[in-house]
Amino acid sequence: MKQNQNLHLKYISYLILCLFFSSCKNRNYIQYYNKVNEIDSIYRIAKQPEKAVVLYKKLFRRYRPLNQERIEEYETYIRLANKYHKKFGGKKNLYKLIPLVAPYWKYKKQDAHFIKLYKKYNIDSLEIEKHIAKWEKSLDRKLVDSFTVAFKRDQYGGRTNKLDIFKNDKKNAELLQWTFENHDFPTMQKIGLWNGDVFMPMGVLLLHMADYDEYYTYFKTKILEYVKSGKCRPRDYAAMIDRNNLHHKVPYTYGVYQGYENIKDSSKVNHNRKGIGLPSLTYRNKLAKDLADSLKTK
Repeated sequence: MKQNQNLHLKYISYLILCLFFSSCKNRNYIQYYNKVNEIDSIYRIAKQPEKAVVLYKKLFRRYRPLNQERIEEYETYIRLANKYHKKFGGKKNLYKLIPLVAPYWKYKKQDAHFIKLYKKYNIDSLEIEKHIAKWEKSLDRKLVDSFTVAFKRDQYGGRTNKLDIFKNDKKNAELLQWTFENHDFPTMQKIGLWNGDVFMPMGVLLLHMADYDEYYTYFKTKILEYVKSGKCRPRDYAAMIDRNNLHHKVPYTYGVYQGYENIKDSSKVNHNRKGIGLPSLTYRNKLAKDLADSLKTK
C-alpha cells in the first residue's frame, strides 16, 4: 500500500514537472523583452541596481534567460548581483552564461572585467575556453556548413550584379524555408556567429528576404512566431518589415531600417515597437549612447 502511494506521488510530481517545463517552453518572449526593457530602465535610468537584481531574478525563474545585444540582461544581472552581494547562483549560473556569450567570444575574452568576475569564483580563462570549445562542438555542423555557404552566397560579388543577387537570394530563401520546416530557427546557439572568417548574422539574410514579395508573406508570419518563442531577435524581424515597407512606400512600422529621422508618428512607431518587445525610440538612443560610451572607456 505504502509502495503504491509512493509511486502515485512520484507520478504526480513527474506530471507537475512536465507541465512546468512545458509552460516555460511555451511562454511568449515578447513579454520577456518588454519586462527586460522595464528592468533595464530601473537600473540605467532610475539608478536602482539592487531593485533591478531582484526583478531580474524573478524574471529568470519564469523564462529561459537570453542575453540580448546592448542590454545583455543575464550578464548584467550577474554582474550587479555580484557587486551588491546578492545571491545569483554562483558558479552554476556563471557556467550558464558562457554559452550565451560564446558566439561573441573573440571579443568577449578581451573584457578584463568579465574574466575577473569568473576568477573571483575560481573559474580561470582556461576553464572558460574549455566550455567555449564544448559549446562549439554542440553546434549543428550540417547547418553551420549550409549557412556558411549561404552567407558567402549572400555577399557574392559585393551584391552588385542584379541577376546574381536574385539567383542567390532565391537559393537562400529556399534554404531558410527548409531549415524552418526541418530544423527550427537557425539561432546562434545552433550555428554560432562566425565560421572561420565568415560572419553569419542571421538578420542580414532575413533583411534581404524583404525584397521579394513571393517569399515575404511567409517570412513575415513565420519569423514573428520565432520572435515570440525567443529564437529570433525582434530587431531582425523589425528591420525586414521596415525594408519591405520602404519598397512599397509605406510608413515605417518599427523605425529600425534606414535610421529614425524620417519617422512622422513616433507614438505609433513606439506602440508597434512595444508590440514585438523593442524599446522605445528614445530608450533605443539611450542604449546606443551608453554602448558608444562604454566602448570609448575600454
